[in-house]
Amino acid sequence: MIDFTTCLQPDRGQSARTIHVVHPDQWDSWLSAQPPRTRTAVAAHGLTGKPGNRAVLPGDGVEDWAMLLVCNESHLSPWRIASLGAQLPAGSYRLADGEPGAAMLGWCLAQHSFDRYRKDPAPVGARVLLTGEPARIDETIRIARAVAKVRDLVNTAAADMGPADLEAEAATLARAHQALLTVTKGDQLAKGFPMIHAVGQAAAKGREPRLIELEWGSPAHPRIAVIGKGVCFDSGGLDIKPSSGMRLMKKDMGGAAHALALAELIMATRLPVRLHLLIPAVENSIAGNAFRPGDVLATRKGVTVENTNTDAEGRLVLADAITRASEESPSLILDFATLTGAARVALGPDLPATFANDDTLAEALLAAGIATGDPLWRLPLWDGYDEMLASDIADMVNAPDGGFAGSVTAALFLRRFVPAGTPWAHFDTFAWRPASKPGRPKGGEALGLRAAWAMLKARFPG
Repeated sequence: MIDFTTCLQPDRGQSARTIHVVHPDQWDSWLSAQPPRTRTAVAAHGLTGKPGNRAVLPGDGVEDWAMLLVCNESHLSPWRIASLGAQLPAGSYRLADGEPGAAMLGWCLAQHSFDRYRKDPAPVGARVLLTGEPARIDETIRIARAVAKVRDLVNTAAADMGPADLEAEAATLARAHQALLTVTKGDQLAKGFPMIHAVGQAAAKGREPRLIELEWGSPAHPRIAVIGKGVCFDSGGLDIKPSSGMRLMKKDMGGAAHALALAELIMATRLPVRLHLLIPAVENSIAGNAFRPGDVLATRKGVTVENTNTDAEGRLVLADAITRASEESPSLILDFATLTGAARVALGPDLPATFANDDTLAEALLAAGIATGDPLWRLPLWDGYDEMLASDIADMVNAPDGGFAGSVTAALFLRRFVPAGTPWAHFDTFAWRPASKPGRPKGGEALGLRAAWAMLKARFPG
C-alpha cells in the first residue's frame, strides 16, 4: 500500500511540474491568456473546455511540460484532481493557481490500491503534490489512512476477515494507543449478550461470535460510544439469501470497519473523549444449531424479540451492543451498519441513510457531510411506524412483515435500546462502491466516516 506521507509535501519552491485546473466557465478566458504554443497544443488535442478534457502542455524546455485538466468540481471537493493522482508519472506537482486544499485527500487516495491477493501488485511510485498549507498535511494523511483502512477491511475475503480477524484489528489498535481491550466470545455470550450469541452460534470453530470492546481516554472526558456491525459473512441464516444476494456479503462487516477507522482517528489525534468502541462480530451461518424464524430471543436489556427473519440479524447484534454501551451513560452514541437493502433502494449507494434522535446532532452531521464532501441523508424515526414492531407473543419483532419502510423500522428497532435523553445517530451505510470514480475504486468504501469525524472534532474540540 502506498505510504501516504510520500504523497504530500510543503511547497518550498522546489522543482515541480504544473497542473492547470480550469473550470468550464473560465475556459475561454484561460485559453486566451495562454501563449501560442499552449493554444496550439489545445487545438491539436481537439479540446473544447468540456469537463474531463485533459492534455499535456509543452513547456519552455525540451523536457518541460505541464498538465491541463478541465474540471467542474468545486474547490471544496476532495475529488477535484483525483484522476490525475492516479495517472500522472511519478514526480512532484503543484497547482498553477491556488492551493489544493481538500483535493489533497483525493490525490492521496487515488494512489491507494487493494492488492492483497495480486500476484504482481502494481508498482508504487509516489506522485507528490506540493501545498502552501503544510498544516493541513498531517490531518489529510490521517483521514486518507482511515478511508484506506475501511476499504481494505471490506475488500478482504470473508475467509480472511472473520470475527477473530476483527478482534486482531482491534487488538492492534489497542496496543498502538495503550487502550484496554476486552473480548467476550463463544458460549460466554449466552447469558450477557444472548442475541449476539444466537446470531453467531452456528459458525464453525475458530469463527465463534464475540463482542469486542475497546476503551481509551481519560475518564474525566465526555464518554462516547462508537459501535460497528461486524457480521463477517451473512448467508441469511435459515432464511437463506439467493446466490446473487450473498455475493457481496463479505462487506457486511463494513460497519465494524467504519467504527475501527473512526476509533483510530479519535485516538491518533487524542480527541478529548473517553472512547468506548464496541464491535459485535459474528458470522451468520447455517448449521443444526442455527437460530430459527419464530424463535423468541432474550436480550441484554431484558425485553424479548420474536425473530421473524434470520436475515435481519444485524439489528439483533447491534441491540445488545447498544445496551452494553448505554450502561456506561455515554454522552453520545454513534453506530455504523450495513443494515438494510431498503436504504439502498431509497438512496442508492452513495448516501448513507442517517437517523438521529437529536435534531442538533443530525444538523451537525449533515453540515459536516456537506463540508467534507461525504454527504449524508437524514431519514425519519417516524413514530407512527413503531407499532409495526409489535409481536403477538413477545415484546417486539425484529423485522415487520410486508417490507414497508424497512430502513426506518430497523432504526426504530435500534432506538428501543437507546436510553431516553442520550444523543444517538445511526448510519445505515452501504460501505461499497459499485462502479469506479476518480480516487474511488470499485469495492469497499468509507461512506459517512469523514462526516462523523468532522462532527466529533467540532463537538469535542481539543
